[in-house]
Amino acid sequence: MESPSVPAHRGALPWQGLLITVSLLSFWNLPITAQITVKSVPPDVAEGNPVLLLVHNIPPKPAKYNWYRNDINESMSIIKFIVNPENTTHGPLYSNRETIYSNGSLLIQNLTKEDSGKYVIQVITENFESPTGNGQVHVHALLPQPNITVNNSSPVEQKDSVVLMCEPESSGTTYRWFNNTQPIQPSTRLQLSPDNRILTVLNVTRNDRGPYVCETSNPVSVQRSNPFYLTVLYGPDDPTISPSKRDYLQGENLSLSCLTASYPPAEFSWFVGEKPLGFTQTLSIHNLSLNDSGSYSCLVNNSATHLNRTTVINITVSKSVTLPSIRASNTTVTEGAGPVVLTCLTNDTGISIRWYLNDKDLQPAERRKLSADNRTLTLQPVWEADGGDYQCEVSNPVSSRRSNQVRLKVTSTSGLSAGAIAGIVIGVLAGVALIAALVYFLYVRKTGGANDQRHLTENKLSASNHSKYSIHPMTLSQCFL
Repeated sequence: MESPSVPAHRGALPWQGLLITVSLLSFWNLPITAQITVKSVPPDVAEGNPVLLLVHNIPPKPAKYNWYRNDINESMSIIKFIVNPENTTHGPLYSNRETIYSNGSLLIQNLTKEDSGKYVIQVITENFESPTGNGQVHVHALLPQPNITVNNSSPVEQKDSVVLMCEPESSGTTYRWFNNTQPIQPSTRLQLSPDNRILTVLNVTRNDRGPYVCETSNPVSVQRSNPFYLTVLYGPDDPTISPSKRDYLQGENLSLSCLTASYPPAEFSWFVGEKPLGFTQTLSIHNLSLNDSGSYSCLVNNSATHLNRTTVINITVSKSVTLPSIRASNTTVTEGAGPVVLTCLTNDTGISIRWYLNDKDLQPAERRKLSADNRTLTLQPVWEADGGDYQCEVSNPVSSRRSNQVRLKVTSTSGLSAGAIAGIVIGVLAGVALIAALVYFLYVRKTGGANDQRHLTENKLSASNHSKYSIHPMTLSQCFL
């Protein structure tokens, strides 16, 4: 018998494990009625690795083991083993890689894909019975690292579709796709071929860049490609101009940047009106003058997608306002008189005007009227509350100035304060009301005097019984008269 001692190989089952398994099986003796079975260990084998065909349910008193490929035919014989005395003979299909053990198990080393298939064992017993059994060997290639190829290296966003292929193509291989480490699920835009080897991205967008990874696997190996990124041409998007500031002071510096998303990067052009200013992303103008006011346009262009976009910003350059002054029709006025007209004097144009009284914003009222342009403030009539310091403020989008104070003095005709006058008026009105009530009381009592006299005569006797301190109503009326 040939020695089972051979060098170790790559594989799922170490040689030591195979030998232990063979030793254990050498003691198995089951009834001949059991069906002989053959188990491949491991069930799937990588090329270059060994496989052990373990025989189960060997009948009692085996005399000889014969191994064949596919069928029991001498032309398909691999190896034969006589139990006693031990002797091994080789068949036509012996390749010097096969080793048979005393329990009938067969070891095949350094497998190739051609070794895949059916193996048959025939057991000859001392009683000249010849039961058989068979098993399958599955040999798979160790997969190489796959790579991704693409049919279009520069697709245009929303215009082109892309076909990604996982290479190489091989039978018995399972393919999977990943995007940003997440498994790709088929959708209306992401389509997979029946074997999953080809991924089609319809109407590609910039978000479809990847990275893409394809995975290949078979029962003995798993491999992944390097990350693959799509080069998607897109844009330019509608540009924006920064900063968004539109009003500038004469003498300031202007710096405008044009921003857009684009691949490859966009080309930039600046215009004021129809006049070109330059081909740069940032436009700079130093020491602005009033003539620099205008509509500034930024044109962005992508030479790969052949698309362009434009945006406009209106820039206004203004002078700083000058100090205004106030002209008053009168600065001392008697309370209740008027009108008093205050006029804000300025030579600036394109301005706004606000009025202040004692540093507080002055709001229009029924007796405080402003002209349409707010230049004139009219007070009529004038009350004590209208007295104080008046200012007008002129402003444009870039500056503002407030005039010097003009004081309006409001005097009372009586020399008394408004509070004192109000108190006097209230006192007078109260006295008039009291006198009116007293006159009404006396009138009512006087008209009832005759009746009181008659009642006095008729009740003379009764009156004598009254206290000497009793007062008759007529007497009280006469006292008031």
